[in-house]
Amino acid sequence: MSNSDPTDHALAAIASILDHPEAPHSAQKSMVEEKPTPRLTEADGYHKLGPGPLAAIRFKWTVRRGDDGEYYVAETLGDSNAVVAGPMSPAEAIRLVDARESEAQLRYQALRSEMYGRRNIADFARKGGET
Repeated sequence: MSNSDPTDHALAAIASILDHPEAPHSAQKSMVEEKPTPRLTEADGYHKLGPGPLAAIRFKWTVRRGDDGEYYVAETLGDSNAVVAGPMSPAEAIRLVDARESEAQLRYQALRSEMYGRRNIADFARKGGET
């Protein structure tokens, strides 16, 4: 990888967050606990954001009503082009957004756990195996 590879910057940002796990975790936990569940009567405009510290690698799902009256879900990653699913009913579109966001949360938590585990192993090795 080159020095200007965006992946390097993303990984460095994630690593810096993981260097101080308590503060971001506490802030994220309180933010999640306070986040109200949206109650929409209309699916058009319903959206959710995926987890993560950087907008450039964060997913966003948005329900839009097409000119044909059907509903479509746009999925974007950062500023990239949208992948669209549909047509579908309003309820199906909302369920798809909720399912994708839930799956992203699970994957993010698994990645965090894996990175914490690797960090703990590295810390253990650096200390010569002492606890």
